[in-house]
Amino acid sequence: MSPGRMTRKRRRLTIVFTALVVFGAATALVLAALDENLDHFRSPSQLIAEPPAPDRGIRLGGLVEEGSVERAADGLSVTFRITDLAESVPVSYVGILPDLFREGQGVVTTGSMQGDGTFAAREVLAKHDENYMPREVVDALKASGQWRHGEEIPQ
Repeated sequence: MSPGRMTRKRRRLTIVFTALVVFGAATALVLAALDENLDHFRSPSQLIAEPPAPDRGIRLGGLVEEGSVERAADGLSVTFRITDLAESVPVSYVGILPDLFREGQGVVTTGSMQGDGTFAAREVLAKHDENYMPREVVDALKASGQWRHGEEIPQ
């Protein structure tokens, strides 16, 4: 046998090793793409403590701060503040708000931070009945030590 020829065992190992490298690279690319496209949930306190990159998608949740809702004359533009009762973040939104949107109620918004510190929301979700607040909002309020609605998390 000449030194340039591979044995069957060596050829199989080379094929398996190459397949593993290709599979690993494909997995890394898929995971990187998923991480870039996921909107991570943050409370106002978390957002202020660790501001994300301006183009990073974020889900911001908390309570609509009392007295903070301002509607523009066009009927579609609105600004308000979301609070976890420890910190608050200004939010701008252009669109039709949910019927259940109001001050003092839990909301989750999807969007990104702007350079001026305003959260530009592209979607606003409000609670759907008297006893519900999004679990993430309740968790954020509990983490800030501000949860006052009793022991149980409303469902």
